Amino acid sequence: MRIDPSKQAWMVAPETRKLMAVLGEGRFVGGAVRNALAGWPVRDIDVAVPMPPEETLARLEKAEIKAVPTGLAHGTVTAIVHGRPFEVTSLRSDVETDGRHAVVAYTDDWREDAARRDFTMNALYAGANGEIFDYHGGVEDLIAGRVRFVGDAATRIREDYLRILRLFRFHAWYGKGEMDSEALHAAAAGKEGLARLSGERVAKEMLRLLECTNPVLSLRMMAASGVLPELLPYALQLPRLENLVLLDAENDFPPDAVLRLAALLPDDAAVGAAVGERLKLSGAERARLEGLTRPEEKIAAHLSAADVRRLLYRIGVPRFRDRVLLSWAACVRGAAAIQWRMLLSIADGWERPRFPLTGREAMAAGAKEGPEVGRVLAAVEAWWLDEDFLPDEAQLLEKLKSVIEA
Repeated sequence: MRIDPSKQAWMVAPETRKLMAVLGEGRFVGGAVRNALAGWPVRDIDVAVPMPPEETLARLEKAEIKAVPTGLAHGTVTAIVHGRPFEVTSLRSDVETDGRHAVVAYTDDWREDAARRDFTMNALYAGANGEIFDYHGGVEDLIAGRVRFVGDAATRIREDYLRILRLFRFHAWYGKGEMDSEALHAAAAGKEGLARLSGERVAKEMLRLLECTNPVLSLRMMAASGVLPELLPYALQLPRLENLVLLDAENDFPPDAVLRLAALLPDDAAVGAAVGERLKLSGAERARLEGLTRPEEKIAAHLSAADVRRLLYRIGVPRFRDRVLLSWAACVRGAAAIQWRMLLSIADGWERPRFPLTGREAMAAGAKEGPEVGRVLAAVEAWWLDEDFLPDEAQLLEKLKSVIEA
């Protein structure tokens, strides 16, 4: 089997051709090869080379290609050609592993490098001409939708416990039918090793799992094997997440990993905060997750258009959409679908009106400088919202005066 370069724009791009010519014996590896064979888009391009990183750097420097030593301790250099980054990694073998990190030695043996990779479908290499090099039956496994470890599954997991999460993530993206039984049993047996992993590494795998078209089957297998409770020891809401996934598919909504995580978690802001901390999410992601797990964030399907506009004004479109989708997913399948879609339609066409009064008008009308200005403006704005934003500036000024006099 081979990849036809003429059908892969990334293979014939000038920057790719230049890099491969400079590296000589380099081969594409991993995701680029896997996705090209599966007919999926290729985004990140990794290249393996049978030379130590010092020689890689020397070749790139001679060709005047910018090289960034992003992972030099593990043999990885990022080459930037015409603005496009490529990860170039020397062939390696593991000398020592502790479940999180590995001490590596460089080699020029492609089979030795393939033997240290996690899954057979990730141990695929392709030459610049598209020739495939498959040392562990990865092509057959990819076609069959079978996520299988290279060699002994338990050994691969003990080398790096993150591979447990990668197993479920890859099955969600590429798997067909039941998971490989050896891999599943090894993951269940090694689940306690997940506690050794950093929050950032766990978050990367979990969020990428949640981003796939339908992560529910993999999550159910994670729950049944005891892996999911190791990460999220809470009363998880898998049926609600499943409903949200179906809503995404039926309405062509793009998968939203943080929203799906909120759907999975119980309605408890303390849990949302704890999960955000454990996964070391960004500040914005933590705030969003904590807000979405608050019980009071629920919304009803049968809101009037005026109520919707008021809510949109107060919380904004993104948060309103989140609340609608989570509340919709919590409903019985098919219930009030027209109403939920109407709420989203109103939000999509929403333009936030500008409240025309400021502190200057409040003080000109007699409000005392300081906290009183904020109080009277808030009271007038609340009245304006109750009137569905209809009063004009003159009417608002009259209301302002009456509030101050009162």
